[in-house]
Amino acid sequence: MKPIYETKMNNLPISIYQTNKDMGQAAAQEAKDVIQKAVEVHGHANLIIATGNSQLTFFNALGQMDGIDWAKVNIFHMDEYVGIDPKHPACFSKFLHEHIIDIVKPGNFFPISGFRASVEKVCDDYQKLLQENPADLCVLGIGENGHLAFNDPPLARFDDSHWIKVVQLTESCKRQQVGEGHFRNVDEVPETAITLTIPALLAAKRVLAIVPEARKAEIVYQALTGPIDALCPASILRQTVHTHLYLDRDSGARVLGK
Repeated sequence: MKPIYETKMNNLPISIYQTNKDMGQAAAQEAKDVIQKAVEVHGHANLIIATGNSQLTFFNALGQMDGIDWAKVNIFHMDEYVGIDPKHPACFSKFLHEHIIDIVKPGNFFPISGFRASVEKVCDDYQKLLQENPADLCVLGIGENGHLAFNDPPLARFDDSHWIKVVQLTESCKRQQVGEGHFRNVDEVPETAITLTIPALLAAKRVLAIVPEARKAEIVYQALTGPIDALCPASILRQTVHTHLYLDRDSGARVLGK
């Protein structure tokens, strides 16, 4: 699948595809290559994946890829709401099970449990798990406010000493969750979530940022052309040589000058 446009901002390669489906297919092919290489070299692959509607074409394409020995793949979770019932339609681990985990049946899936009483223990245990199993690949999106996982502006930290922590969700983040159909209104969205921090996400050997749809066009342009700071957390991707940004024509409209 060939992009319609390619460019680079600082250290960040950018590929723009005609459609969301084309973008998802191309990103899945790169993910497959990374996973296969890790399995060949280490005997297994460690993969961190995001949750969200923007990842659906990628999940669909990845789930149909031949040649991946999923029994040798460990999948890690990126974020989860605190206190959410695992059966709630908006539960991220439930979403991942429905759209990728139950389809590919990896060797292991390690969800973040936001439903347990001690979120501090959840964070401590998961940080240890991540550090004992270095990620070969992290696949993430960019939020409408520029967040990476639940690292929202302006509180996101590029030098966070933690790999996973509890954060307060911003109003703009909550509105996005409602807009994507996960909750009926802002009041239903939990106040806090557990999230991998930016250092944890970018510690992966390879990072794919998959960002389709017109609603992301403005924040993508800001992330690529504005200051690299916490007001747009995704801007830090421009400083990571091991990241590849995938866009479709709609999300890349400002980059294309449309």
